Amino acid sequence: MPEGLDLAAALSLAESAARRAAELLLTYFRNPKLRARRKGAADLVTEADRRSEALIAELLLSAYPTHALIGEESGGRGDSAAAYRWHVDPLDGTTNFARGIPFFAVSIALSDAENVPLLGVVYDPIHDECFKALRGGGAWLGRKKLRVSKTRKLAHALLASGFPRDKYTNPDNNTEEWSYFVSRAQSVRRLGSAALELCYVAAGRLDGYWEARLNTWDILAGLLMVEESGGTLSDYRGRREGVYSGAQVVASNGRIHEQMLEVLILGDAAPRPRF
Repeated sequence: MPEGLDLAAALSLAESAARRAAELLLTYFRNPKLRARRKGAADLVTEADRRSEALIAELLLSAYPTHALIGEESGGRGDSAAAYRWHVDPLDGTTNFARGIPFFAVSIALSDAENVPLLGVVYDPIHDECFKALRGGGAWLGRKKLRVSKTRKLAHALLASGFPRDKYTNPDNNTEEWSYFVSRAQSVRRLGSAALELCYVAAGRLDGYWEARLNTWDILAGLLMVEESGGTLSDYRGRREGVYSGAQVVASNGRIHEQMLEVLILGDAAPRPRF
C-alpha cells in the first residue's frame, strides 16, 4: 500500500462529502416534479446524480489533486496510473430515488492502484445511517462496531441480490441463480442498492449477497464493510482474486459461504433444505 496518506483524515473528508451530497439529493427527492431521463433500458440517471458527483469530485480532488476519481456519471478524472483512486457512486439506488422509494445512498471508496479498498463510506440519508470502514480498523455504524450475523444454515438465511442492466438481452441475467436461492434460503430480497445491501451484510441484517457484472463504484465501499466486520468475500467459485473488479461477488457472514457457493456451482442440483 502506498505510504504517506492519513487514511483517517481521508475517511473524515469522504464522510463530509457524502453527507453534503446527500443533502443535495434530498432537495430533489422531496420535489414531486423530479425529472429523470433514461440512460439505458433499465438504468435511470437524474440531474441529482450528476450534481451529486460533481460536488463530491470537487471536494475530494481539491484536497487530493494527485488522486484519480472513477465516477458513475463522469467516468474517470485524473491520472489513471495514480497511486490512489476514489470510486464514487453519487446516488446508488437511482430507480428507487426516481420513483419516490426511500432507499438509496451515496457510496465513496478510496482504493490503491490495484483497486483494493482502503476506506469506505456509505451514507443513507433517509435513515441517517452512515456506514464507515478503514482497512485494518473495523467497520462502524455511528459508534457501533459492525459484525456479521451468526446464521449457520442457508435455509435460515436472508439473502439479497440484483439484476444486471442488460438483463433484457443477456441470458446470463441472474434469474436462474435467483430461483435456486429462493427455494433454498429463508428468503431473498432485491433492495435496489448494492452498496446498502453489502452494508446490511456487514451489520448482520442480511446473511449473504451475490451479484455479477458490477462496477467498482457500486461495491468497493460495501465490500470493505463486509471484510472489516468479519465476513467473507469471493467470486462464484470461491476465489478471492478479482473480487474487487465486480465481475462476480459473493459476500457473506462466512458461515454460509460454502453453502452459497454450492448453489452457484451446482445450480438446481444443489441440495434443498430438509425440515
